[in-house]
Amino acid sequence: MLMPSTPSFHKTNIAYATNNRRSVLLTSIQSDDQTDRFPRRRLPKCITAAINKFKSRPSAYLLIPVIAAFVGWFTNYLAVQMIFYPIEFRGIPIWRRDEIPLGLLGWQGIVPCKTRVMSETMVNMVTTQLLNIEEVFRRLDPNEVANILCPEVPKLMESIGNDMSPVGWLPRLSKSVFFSLPLQSITAMSNMNHKFMHDLTVAMQDNIGALLNVKNCVVEQMMQDRALLGILFRKCGQKELDFLTNSGLWFGFMLGLIQMIVALFWDNPWASPIGGTIVGLATNWLALKWIFEPVNPTKFGPFILQGQFLRRQKEVAAEFSAFFANIVLTSEKLWKSILNDPTTKPAFDLLFKKHLYRFANGLAGGFGLRLPLELLNNVASQAVEKLPNHLHVLHPYVDKTLKLQTSLRYQMERMTSAKFERVLHPIFEEDELTLILAGGILGLIAGLIQGGIETGGFQKWISNTYLKVKAIFTQTNNTSA
Repeated sequence: MLMPSTPSFHKTNIAYATNNRRSVLLTSIQSDDQTDRFPRRRLPKCITAAINKFKSRPSAYLLIPVIAAFVGWFTNYLAVQMIFYPIEFRGIPIWRRDEIPLGLLGWQGIVPCKTRVMSETMVNMVTTQLLNIEEVFRRLDPNEVANILCPEVPKLMESIGNDMSPVGWLPRLSKSVFFSLPLQSITAMSNMNHKFMHDLTVAMQDNIGALLNVKNCVVEQMMQDRALLGILFRKCGQKELDFLTNSGLWFGFMLGLIQMIVALFWDNPWASPIGGTIVGLATNWLALKWIFEPVNPTKFGPFILQGQFLRRQKEVAAEFSAFFANIVLTSEKLWKSILNDPTTKPAFDLLFKKHLYRFANGLAGGFGLRLPLELLNNVASQAVEKLPNHLHVLHPYVDKTLKLQTSLRYQMERMTSAKFERVLHPIFEEDELTLILAGGILGLIAGLIQGGIETGGFQKWISNTYLKVKAIFTQTNNTSA
């Protein structure tokens, strides 16, 4: 429907349009006044430049914390491996010092390299703080030991007799004579046998300090198998070692975020290598501190802080005592040390021969005989040599009765935090600086690669290397054809 074209209608439209123009004009004037009163704040040039820099290569900068996380994890992982491996020195032995893991061109694991020093430190802790050897050996009942070993004495003498008379007539004659004796005489000889073993056991308990060198017993085992001490440390500190490795991931990521911000604001080709070095150094250092510090529980606001390892004292005590009692200080290993250690063997030989002479002379005296000293010396020497073949019957009783695992665990659980910290910390302290510096060197290498990624140089190097390798293979194939 068409509106009528009247003068009044045109006047109304003109008035309306005029009012609109005035309204727009007033609004525009008010907006300009507000702009003058509240000027728009511009970002600082450095932030704007950083934003533009990020927008130009977002993937390169987002990779920085990711690569830093990998560097942190890998350097810590490698640090843990360097503690325990390789067992033997790997490299070119041009020059290296004793008990120093790092050679001029090569490396040996810290624990295998310093096995002797670490073992001696550990044994000193065990013998001074955890075990009283004299008290432990008093737990053996001499009568029970005699009951177990008495049946072995005739077998030992028979073996000696076989060696002294190769045709075997002496042992058979001895048996026939023995069984032809009256029951009263056989009983008396059995009692003498029992008394021999009983008195020998009591004498060993009274002189165990001279007969058993625990330090040599343990150190000798560790030196024969340099992986053994590493196994013990890993059993006790596996959670801390895992933490040391895995913490590098998130420590590295957090430091990588800082590194990314620095790279955005600091336009320097050395920003990434320096940042990578800091990440490598810091992740190892922070993880080691987190494991062992603070030594004593420390209140920090609503939190109680203490080193990761120290909070697991009961768990570690159980692992350490089980390993030491069931693998290192077993009855078999203790007897082996007593009979073979050059520092204790002469004392045991003298004590054993003294009691054997008394026993042999007592038996011979019952028959009105007197044994020549030369024969006694020969018999005693062979008896000491053959004794290990007859001690196997005693080991279960000794292992059960000494209760080394229970004693070690109980005493270790009662140690102060400061003393307990020394159980595992020495393996890190020995070459802590080396481990941290190794992390820094690896971080520097990763930072150089990272800088190449940022500038595109690394991608170009990869591409050029690929083309060169491809050209070599192509040339080789053409030559073969």
